[in-house]
Amino acid sequence: MGSLSDLENGEINKKEQEFIVKKNAQNLSNSMMRKKSDPELVSKVRFKNLREILANLHEVILGTKLCLLFPAIPLAMLAQYYHFARPWIFAFSLLGLAPLAERVSFLTEQIAYFTGPTVGGLLNATCGNATEMIIALFALYQRKIHVLKYSLLGSILSNLLLVLGSSLFCGGLTNLKKEQRFDRGQADVNSLLLLLGLLCHMLPLMYRLSVEPVLNNNVTTSVLGLSRVSSICMLVAYAAYLFFQLRTHRQMFESSEEEEEDKVAEDEAVIGFWSSFAWLIAMTITITVLSEYVVGTIEAASDSWGISVSFISLILLPIVGNAAEHAGSIIFALKNKLDISLGVALGSASQISMFVVPVCVIVGWIIGVDMDLDFSLLETGSLAFSILLIAFTLQDGTSHYMKGVVLCLAYCAIAACFFFHKLPINNHIGNNSSGSSAA
Repeated sequence: MGSLSDLENGEINKKEQEFIVKKNAQNLSNSMMRKKSDPELVSKVRFKNLREILANLHEVILGTKLCLLFPAIPLAMLAQYYHFARPWIFAFSLLGLAPLAERVSFLTEQIAYFTGPTVGGLLNATCGNATEMIIALFALYQRKIHVLKYSLLGSILSNLLLVLGSSLFCGGLTNLKKEQRFDRGQADVNSLLLLLGLLCHMLPLMYRLSVEPVLNNNVTTSVLGLSRVSSICMLVAYAAYLFFQLRTHRQMFESSEEEEEDKVAEDEAVIGFWSSFAWLIAMTITITVLSEYVVGTIEAASDSWGISVSFISLILLPIVGNAAEHAGSIIFALKNKLDISLGVALGSASQISMFVVPVCVIVGWIIGVDMDLDFSLLETGSLAFSILLIAFTLQDGTSHYMKGVVLCLAYCAIAACFFFHKLPINNHIGNNSSGSSAA
């Protein structure tokens, strides 16, 4: 019996060994097949990723007519690294900012395909002014208050007169036989914001002009305190405007949103959400680097070229920073979508006036830099007449090319004024705050 049992156990062990051998052989075969397929799979994945990177690179870098200016970015960095003449650094940095500002607008539009028109609109409005905001913060940090004030004022004037004026002019030329019409509701709200911002800008100036001769002393502290209170009021007003636009009175802005949705429906995103987000971060960092170069070399460029700092800051910088808004606004006007053109130009001007300017005052308060709202008589007067001109231009809800001609010529007149404006900074706009005197 024992030998029979041993024989049966031996047969069972033999079958188990055969099964184990077959299983090991199958696993070895699968392993060999997997090793053969892994390189092919990895190569396919790598090729797909490389193809996506190249496609994104083509869309982001070569997808704009301003791509010819992209070489100015590495040239600016090389000029800074090898300590070239500072006017060259300023020129390359200024040229490099133009395509970056336009591409930031493009990337926010790509993100809007995934986030919806509301979030995308806010992101586009905020990132559209990223160049001005970054330049302003660098100027504030370096205590160049005159550059800060001129650049922000120039951005407002550029949006109101140049961007909107050229849009109305081009739109009018394509509609010579009829007037273009737009919704007055949105324009009226933005005009109210701009007028409130003008009041807050004028109060410190009027206070200084009226009190300083009587008291015969320095009223910088009072002007600074008034500017900070006015800035808080402006920020509250801008927050109320956002709530008004996004919550309680969305119907007033639905026409432009519907047109924007139609534009989105016609097209589709050409790059993915995370790719757009990564490109947006990279370009914002690049804008930050170039903005630091611009602020640090603007006086050297002014001395070398014989052009006043006021003209460079108030005219040249905003034209570069508003390149995206300028092109987009004209395109929408040519397509007879004037509501969007008004939203782009007036919305950007309102955001600079009611958000960026008071934020700079508050940030200066926090870091100990005396930034105020006293922009001096010539600058504040130019802003006042520009806003009044816009209010009269948009009061009837219609547009034709003559209105665009008037706005563009008004901008040319202001540009000529500041081209010949070569007063020393310490004797003009910079003397109103102690922070700028250190610049």
